[in-house]
Amino acid sequence: MQTIARILCAVELLSLLGSSQAVPFVSEAQTTVSSQETPAPTAVPVTNVTSHGPFTGPSPTTTGALSTTVVAPSIPALPPAQDAFEYPADGKLHGPQPAPYTPNGGIGTNGSAPVYRVQSDFDYQSLSLALYHEWIELDLFHWGLATFSDDEFDAYGINAEDRFLLQHMADQEIGHATVLSNMLGPQAPVQCTYSYPVSNVREYIDFNQKLTRWSEAGVYGFLSHLNSGPAAQLLLQSITVEARQQLIFRQFGGQFPMPEWHTPGIPQSWAWTLLAPYISSCPHNQTRLVWQNFPALHILNQPNPARINGSDVWNETTGGWANTLSTANISSSELCVNATDKSLDCGAAISQNRSIPLSYPGRQVFLKWDAPGQLVGPNNSYVTATNVVEPKFAAWVSQLNVTYSPLLNVSTSDKTAYTIQPNVSTWAGDPAINGTMFLALTDMDLFVTPYNLTMINPHVGALAVYQAG
Repeated sequence: MQTIARILCAVELLSLLGSSQAVPFVSEAQTTVSSQETPAPTAVPVTNVTSHGPFTGPSPTTTGALSTTVVAPSIPALPPAQDAFEYPADGKLHGPQPAPYTPNGGIGTNGSAPVYRVQSDFDYQSLSLALYHEWIELDLFHWGLATFSDDEFDAYGINAEDRFLLQHMADQEIGHATVLSNMLGPQAPVQCTYSYPVSNVREYIDFNQKLTRWSEAGVYGFLSHLNSGPAAQLLLQSITVEARQQLIFRQFGGQFPMPEWHTPGIPQSWAWTLLAPYISSCPHNQTRLVWQNFPALHILNQPNPARINGSDVWNETTGGWANTLSTANISSSELCVNATDKSLDCGAAISQNRSIPLSYPGRQVFLKWDAPGQLVGPNNSYVTATNVVEPKFAAWVSQLNVTYSPLLNVSTSDKTAYTIQPNVSTWAGDPAINGTMFLALTDMDLFVTPYNLTMINPHVGALAVYQAG
């Protein structure tokens, strides 16, 4: 079949953006009528990572986050802009139309050619963080296929076609990494080596669904703040695929694919905190990041989706931050993948509606957190840090809400406490605390909303993923 293709800026421009100079779109639109394949630009070079496990190299020569002059301990809270409420929002047009069928307003709508390139330190550091995530996902998806046998996957209901989907998702990461590398230029982060907190297929699937959630949520947190609208557009078209990957991994784990009505966004420092412990080493000249690494929060009774009764647990994770489920001490009869009652089983499926909830309002959640000063991340060259001396609240970050519950029985010497899961809804019929979400310890109940959640960072003492559903 003949195809009619309008060749515009995207393909040519992305191939040019490997240079460190901004490259404006100058190519002329061309129309072709051909059955021949249109030549495609080369993807970023990819190699198979052959080394996995914790960092065992020499002490790093550089430690801590990238930094320059810091002008204030935190960004001050200000009122909304004076014109924030001026637009009448009455459904009528209030300005001349720049073109037929086109309303007045918008950003980047004046006809200027888009430049798909970072435009600020904020852009560079944010897209670099996103690229670190794309690289680990590319390796993680391949690593699982190479590490676990077909029989091990089959035992959890993940068959050959499902494994091909996993391979396809790894291939998608090549495209994501290429787009981000081209927009960042020659100093873009490259592949590293990694260490994964899993020992079997079920733990592997759980780590995947958690990592893809904080990767997705981390981009949602900064996307609308980027100086480069064109860069945000291309990243958006990658992160929507990431969201689908997270859904697939929940289905592989026998969890309901999308129990929440809204997906939360989190600050960059949260995403980097959750990611960095699983990066073993990177090249010595790798681009460093500016983001903070918070101490780990261990959820001692983290809900375990591998169990028939996932809420009846104690200390069944492989460690803090991700709080990935562990199956080490669960008997075969208690694993929901072996349940014969269809209301209790959790085999891989498009949808599973389990009768016993993983978490619920009023549940006691027992917590333990690490002290700051731990070396983490590539080459152990980043250091966990916090301003919090004594945490007082648990901040539940899910959907559109940040809900605080007081910490009880706090021991600063043992670094332990517990809290009660709040009974709160985003909308009527939509429990706010649901799905794969985030839990932080704070020293105050600061009022924040999805667009300014980073304001909470100076008050965060420890951070974790919480498996509410």
